[in-house]
Amino acid sequence: MKITVVIPTYNEAENLPVLTERLFSLPMPELSLLIVDDNSPDGSGEIAERLAARSGGRMSVLHRSGKLGLGSAYIQGFERALNLGAEAVCQMDADFSHPPEKIVELAQALEECDVALGSRYVPGGSLDERWPFWRRGLSAFGNFYARTILGIPVRDVTGGFRLWRRETLKRMPLERVRSNGYIFQVEMIYAAHLLGFRAREIPIHFADRRWGQSKMSLRIQVEAAYRTWLLLWLYRDLRQKRPLASP
Repeated sequence: MKITVVIPTYNEAENLPVLTERLFSLPMPELSLLIVDDNSPDGSGEIAERLAARSGGRMSVLHRSGKLGLGSAYIQGFERALNLGAEAVCQMDADFSHPPEKIVELAQALEECDVALGSRYVPGGSLDERWPFWRRGLSAFGNFYARTILGIPVRDVTGGFRLWRRETLKRMPLERVRSNGYIFQVEMIYAAHLLGFRAREIPIHFADRRWGQSKMSLRIQVEAAYRTWLLLWLYRDLRQKRPLASP
């Protein structure tokens, strides 16, 4: 299966070389990488270009003019990956919070579903043991909040480690997705739920980033809180569709 891994970057210079090496070491010869860089001041885009030049055609870079947001980075990355012929598209963070080796398991799961999710909140999943209690509570509450309001039958609706079938992404209303913080993950799985796509959650250990700074901010949290309610209105026309079912 031709899988393209889309990785948005903003100041990930320390992580990129190591992550690239880990991904290319997987037993997946048709796996390729697409880095979407938002003009990182630390030179992440230039590092990605150098890595791409040595990748034998397995890696490409999409440069953007500035820090335009996570959601739009993924949308542009998905569209580029589909145009390049990807049979499946993986989304993941650049900071090693998502274990690269789990892509193999996600690909196996995708044989029986429309989107495979790396999940912290199913049996076998876990959070970094170094996280303080308040951070664990905030993450758990954020998932509970969105799942309850939107009625999504998925345990980890805010997770950003996902593998989508080509056919699934092509049927998704990407032109309607406007969330630009981490609520983007909720909006995508909510739209998939309303369209009746089948999801399967694979347990992962969510590690804290090794290097660099977290992109989480109060603005992103506020956007997530109010936009969750807004999604009910924005996607009201899709509510009569078959609900998402887990295989």
